[in-house]
Amino acid sequence: MLNQRTLAKTVTVTGLGLHSGKRVTMHMHPTDANTGICFQRVDLPHRPILKADATTVGATENNTTLGSGIEAVHTVEHLLSVFYGLGIDNVLCEIDGPEVPIMDGSGASFVFLLKETGIQTLNKSKQFIVVLEPVEVKVEDKWARLEPASRLIIDSTIVFAHPVIKTQNKVFEFSCENFISEISRARTFGLLRDVDMLKRKGLIKGGSLDNAIVLNDFQVMNNDGLRFRDEFVRHKILDTIGDISLLGHEIAGKVTTYKSGHNLHNLLCRKLMETPSAYELVSASSLEKEAVEAFELPQVMAPSFH
Repeated sequence: MLNQRTLAKTVTVTGLGLHSGKRVTMHMHPTDANTGICFQRVDLPHRPILKADATTVGATENNTTLGSGIEAVHTVEHLLSVFYGLGIDNVLCEIDGPEVPIMDGSGASFVFLLKETGIQTLNKSKQFIVVLEPVEVKVEDKWARLEPASRLIIDSTIVFAHPVIKTQNKVFEFSCENFISEISRARTFGLLRDVDMLKRKGLIKGGSLDNAIVLNDFQVMNNDGLRFRDEFVRHKILDTIGDISLLGHEIAGKVTTYKSGHNLHNLLCRKLMETPSAYELVSASSLEKEAVEAFELPQVMAPSFH
């Protein structure tokens, strides 16, 4: 049986919001089984709590936002991806601003922090969403599909009219170990020619070469270059995992995306939830061995039992 997980103790992180440019501090607390991932805006008088759920997603332009208006929490996707990647189901994130810190633009800093903090196994079985029949969403020439598979597989294709990116495809078979080594370090990216337009929209106020890959018309501008030859599509997979984690459970199914983004990922989650015949909720103890074994942590990150 594979049980739910939380943090072994509270951990604190401080950093800049990519889009808001505001310095924020976030305290991540252990919580009980079946609590889920929740964000609490402690800078607001009534300290609203938002559960990380596909139905609470608001804006999806250049990030995934939970809620709306003054209570919203922006850019949750990288942190949620790391929680899913490490099999962490239950955390309360107290945050004193509108946006999760961007760190270096990837999930690597969060992996390091949570590894140092430790992971606690709870006395309650995980549940998996097992996909039974395909569901698909399309917006113009972009699409995303979820179909049956014995474990989480993501087949992602991105297309950019840029000589460094072009068309990239990667098929990723999920495991905690593979997530840490292949996906967590891939950084967000943007084109220099889009910067003025994005800033006019109130976005990327905190963006820099320290927290994103930036490309001019011909090449990568970061002095350290790329971490992977195909870092761009790997980051898309990081985003996809964070966005589909908003289904609230581990997933046994294949996600295929073409030119997708946060909006399509959210539409796909909602389409699945609105199609009861397309999935069932199954206890980890009833699942095939392959899906459960994917959530075994590497030995250096073995969960602590309490």
